[in-house]
Amino acid sequence: MAKNGYGMEALKKLFEEYTGRHAESVEELNSSGSNRRYFRIKGGNTSLVGVIGTNRDENFAFIDIGRHFIEKGIRVPRVMAVSDDGMRYIQEDLGNDQLYNLVSQGRESGEYSSYECRLLCHTMEMLPKIQFKGAEGLDWSICYPEPEFNKQMVMFDLNYFKYCFLKATGMDFNEVKLQEDFERLQEDLVKETGNTFMYRDFQARNVMMKDGEPYFIDYQGGRKGPIYYDVASFIWQARARYPEALRKEMVQTYLSALKGYTNVDENYFLSRLRLFVLFRSLQVLGAYGFRGYFEKKPHFLASVPFALSNLRRLLQTPFDEYPYLNEILTKLTTMSQFNDIVEDKRLEVRICSFAYKKGIPADTTGNGGGYVFDCRAINNPGKYEHYRQFTGLDKEVIKFLEDDGGIAKFLDSVYKLVDTHVKTYIERKFTHLQVCFGCTGGQHRSVYCAEHLAQHLSEKFDIKITIMHRELDIEKIL
Repeated sequence: MAKNGYGMEALKKLFEEYTGRHAESVEELNSSGSNRRYFRIKGGNTSLVGVIGTNRDENFAFIDIGRHFIEKGIRVPRVMAVSDDGMRYIQEDLGNDQLYNLVSQGRESGEYSSYECRLLCHTMEMLPKIQFKGAEGLDWSICYPEPEFNKQMVMFDLNYFKYCFLKATGMDFNEVKLQEDFERLQEDLVKETGNTFMYRDFQARNVMMKDGEPYFIDYQGGRKGPIYYDVASFIWQARARYPEALRKEMVQTYLSALKGYTNVDENYFLSRLRLFVLFRSLQVLGAYGFRGYFEKKPHFLASVPFALSNLRRLLQTPFDEYPYLNEILTKLTTMSQFNDIVEDKRLEVRICSFAYKKGIPADTTGNGGGYVFDCRAINNPGKYEHYRQFTGLDKEVIKFLEDDGGIAKFLDSVYKLVDTHVKTYIERKFTHLQVCFGCTGGQHRSVYCAEHLAQHLSEKFDIKITIMHRELDIEKIL
């Protein structure tokens, strides 16, 4: 306590020496889990933020990188004064509008408003400037603790995942096979680092909004590294629950801004980004495991289902180049123990296809069902011999229905009705909705409609979606 008290008094003295004003009030600010302590210090009409750090080299990394960023026109807080020992400093007060808080409604509901989407996209629009302008002329030796993204850092984080999360789950796995895939992934991640600045902790908590513009904080862990890392960190942040459509919008916003700094092959960029989303997902699970299993902080384990949800979606396209890792992660995403960590209270939409001659599917939740849409007015491919062997999952039927055009108009009307229903159910914290599509045989039109509604909803809302094609005997979770 004496040490903290001394540090506080020294910080107040630094404020007074810089401003020439008495420190009338001191308010400690949320540090979001950081070892640094932040204080809002006011005197007269002057308000600044004082920082007490725990590592001199880390403090100077922040100070020196920040000074360089300001010279390059990047919005970061100005550091006004630094103590002689380098353990305390005074910086510009950016206010209270943390991006993380400004988008809290979307994070809690899973549906982001147009205002929240604009804030997030505007932030992503600024990232290439940090990465490219921020790297121009930067002395990489000031970066802490490492000047560059490298193999050692990658393997450290992969082992962090293995020892702090994977082993703690009790899953049996072959360490030799896993290590072989880790080494392949390591090589792929570092094969191009680029002469760009890697923020390393680029997330909504580290963005402050002031006068409608994003300002960036907590970049002291930055270093030379690949551009994909920060895109993955921000857009695939586990608890953010960004709908797939918003993720795609943020990626495209970033790519548009990136083209102002370098030539962009979008397909190549997306393939590289996918690797870094995988890496960040493992890294995050390692952190949750360490804080939850070893530091006994259960609220970190409550974030695990969200990270696994990201991973589950990512694995829909397998990582064939890392076959054993892909196998282990697939098993991990199906482990029931994580469903017990925190109850998933998101709305579940069950979407069914069926044949009318066999009756409308029953609602098994006890909530009385929901929508039933009749697809029989749409031109039926099943009346043609060629299409009878196929289903609404096959490209031949899909092309037939889309060329005909009637199904697109039908689904536009369905989307409007169901979107409104889902939004209201989320707001009222309801847990189940059923939507059924019926046709003559339950094989073509209804199957197509069920699949497309599921995809539409998954991109727009953070909800659970189950698809049941009753007459095809298929049931799956999207």
